[in-house]
Amino acid sequence: MAMVSVSNSFLTFNSPNQLRITRRRLSPMASSTTGVRVAEGEGNLPKLVLTSPQKSEAEIYLFGGCVTSWKVASGKDLLFVRPDAVFNKIKPISGGIPHCFPQFGPGEIQQHGFGRNMDWSVVDSENADDSAAVTLELKDGPYSRAMWDFGFQALYKVIVGADSLSTELKITNTDNKPFSFNTALHTYFRASVTGASVRGLKGCKTLNKDPDPKNPIEGKEDRDAVTFPGFVDCVYLDAPNELQFDNGLGDKIIIKNTNWSDAVLWNPHIQMEACYRDFVCVENAKLGDVKLEPGQSWTATQLLSIS
Repeated sequence: MAMVSVSNSFLTFNSPNQLRITRRRLSPMASSTTGVRVAEGEGNLPKLVLTSPQKSEAEIYLFGGCVTSWKVASGKDLLFVRPDAVFNKIKPISGGIPHCFPQFGPGEIQQHGFGRNMDWSVVDSENADDSAAVTLELKDGPYSRAMWDFGFQALYKVIVGADSLSTELKITNTDNKPFSFNTALHTYFRASVTGASVRGLKGCKTLNKDPDPKNPIEGKEDRDAVTFPGFVDCVYLDAPNELQFDNGLGDKIIIKNTNWSDAVLWNPHIQMEACYRDFVCVENAKLGDVKLEPGQSWTATQLLSIS
């Protein structure tokens, strides 16, 4: 599939293998060119490749609106996609930064909601002197309405900079009745699980889902650095807006956010024998219900940067 520039262009995603241009004609470009381009990904699914002028790079699949790769200029990928991930649109992509919307975890609808199981479309792209950006959109349709009967718009802006990856998620109620939701960015970081740690959570109220996820144990985090010695599935309520993540591979990543009120740490340990040693999840979340009246919006941002 040819690489094409999508800067200052408007694309619509029509089918698993088709992108329709609805504004300016796209021009062919080499894969090394900065900006935003479309490429054929795993399973022949379309993906967007964002390249900053400093040659940092991010990849985003339109299926699920899922960022699957964030490479700094050295070429090192700081995100992780599990080896059992499938790219067939039957299951969500297991890795990168999947969306949990409009539900986190189990509940009245399917696990983690439907945002990671639907096709997102491109509504804008930008090039700047120090970054490349794209905005994706998800709207309600028959698939979502069958399990959650509300009109909504989700806008997801992704920006790759010299040593950073930032996202902005905006949820708008386009219905004529109120609705409530919760959401998370289920970020998988490449890591050495025995050397990985997260700082900044000391003092937070915790809901520890080990050993029984249906009956989490309330507690308080007393460690300066939280590690992953075994199975970890823990919610941190009212978490700070900045955490420090050491991936155990020589990289220290600052995780900043606005309006993501909670955090979740997860590593499946031997439940995923093939890969648990190679990643940990550090997730920004909004676990309390967000209620939106018709026309109201909620916005949250995340900034990942190399320290």
